[in-house]
Amino acid sequence: MNLWFTEKQTKAFGITAKVKNVLHTETTPFQQLDMIETEEFGNMLLLDGMVMTSERDEFVYHEMIAHVPLFTHPHPKKVLVVGGGDGGTVKQVLKHPSVEKVVQVEIDAKVVEYSKMFLPEIASAYDDDRAELIIGDGFMHILNSENEYDIILIDSTEPVGPAANLFTKGFYAGIFKALKEDGIFVAQTDNPWFKADLIRNAIKDTREYFSVTRLYTCNIPTYPSGMWTFTLGSKRHDPIAVSKDTITDVDSSYYTADIHHASFVLPKFVQDLL
Repeated sequence: MNLWFTEKQTKAFGITAKVKNVLHTETTPFQQLDMIETEEFGNMLLLDGMVMTSERDEFVYHEMIAHVPLFTHPHPKKVLVVGGGDGGTVKQVLKHPSVEKVVQVEIDAKVVEYSKMFLPEIASAYDDDRAELIIGDGFMHILNSENEYDIILIDSTEPVGPAANLFTKGFYAGIFKALKEDGIFVAQTDNPWFKADLIRNAIKDTREYFSVTRLYTCNIPTYPSGMWTFTLGSKRHDPIAVSKDTITDVDSSYYTADIHHASFVLPKFVQDLL
């Protein structure tokens, strides 16, 4: 078989991977879902033709969206994950012994179903007693919550289709209300090479509600440009002020105490976006 998958990241640039096998393809009520087996990155989840996760590099995204805020908060007990149907973020959150409950709201049940089938290592935490899965609208869940969560993680796709509402100014106001008085949220905010305006807007909107607003980065080879950003908003705790001594050992392949702080050191062109 000489089959290749290409994600067109802009009209003139893309990333391509050789496909060994097409595992599943389906148009769900919300999006086009494909599971493919690639030679370089193993099994890969695609939504609307965009790479969501792969077996080989998933740990980078999931560790960085989870561990940075969870080690910034002194004692996170209740965590909300919006999206993230592959289960990888929930898996990382549950590595923190202080977490008593993680609620995940995923709009598309098919993402969960086929992640369990074809990405079982990533989706391995769904059976944990501390995890609660809600199939529903994360936007509405947050708007109906108040003073409930220590940490909120927005593990969404790009701002198209069912994820479009997760990048609006009103959503940040809802997050602020849903968080406890010292709560923290993190949202994936795409890459600075192709989505500079998205990052500018996310930072601007976050600053309107949160006294501590930070952007941090990591390297994910299957995501557009390879450089990925997360926007963190905190009511009280600053991730840069976290002492390395308070970051305990965690089962990780990317995140470390040094990476925690180094991820906030931004290249000049990224600083200029802010």
